[in-house]
Formats: sequence, structure tokens, C-alpha cells
Amino acid sequence: QVQLVESGGGSVPAGGSLRLSCALSGYTDGTTCMAWFRQAPGKEREGISVIRRSNGVTYYIASVKGRITISQDNSKNTLDLQMNSLNPEDTAMYYCAASRGAVCSAGGVIKTGLYIYWGQGTQVTVSS
Repeated sequence: QVQLVESGGGSVPAGGSLRLSCALSGYTDGTTCMAWFRQAPGKEREGISVIRRSNGVTYYIASVKGRITISQDNSKNTLDLQMNSLNPEDTAMYYCAASRGAVCSAGGVIKTGLYIYWGQGTQVTVSS
């Protein structure tokens, strides 16, 4: 089992920045991909960025590319998400997730079904 705990959420005005962190613990050996998802009220959970643990290769969906950066520190078992130029559409609960599968995303979509370990989430609210 892998436990994930997110932190760093909060409320910021439009144009502001936040840095989210995710701490991994438990049996982390064999985890292959780490991802950040978000879920706004009334919407489906959406994968926004992934990083492959072995080589650090990253992927971002178009709506966040250029504004956010995913990073990891495998020695500390942490995953971060630096978010800049935030806008109200970024308001959501943000979750980190981990996978043991070979695929981090499929067809350009970071699918929830690829990830088996989830944190409880941290709320991000961006005011206009």
C-alpha cells in the first residue's frame, strides 16, 4: 500500500501562484507514474499532469501547459506542483495519485483508471 498526503492548497487572487506538495509513504517501490488531478464542483476528475518516476519525463494537458510545473524528489518521496498565473477556472480540489502500471497516460488523456493510489485532496480557490 502507498499513502499519499497533499498539502499547500489555499485561496489566491487571479494571477497568483501556489505550490502543492504530495508526500508518499508506505511501499513505494514499484510505483511508476505520479500524477496530479483536479475536480471542480459538478465536474469529472481531470488529470492535469504526470511524471514518470524512473526518468522524470513529464506531460501536461493543454489548458495548464506553460503555467504549471510538476516535479519530484524520489529521495524524499515527494511530488510537487508549482502553479502560476492561476485563474478562477483552476478552482478545484487537487489530488495526487500513483500508479504501478506501465502507462502514465493514454491517448493524451491522464485517465483516473490508470491510478490506484490517491490522496485526500487539497482545495485550491482562485478569486476573480
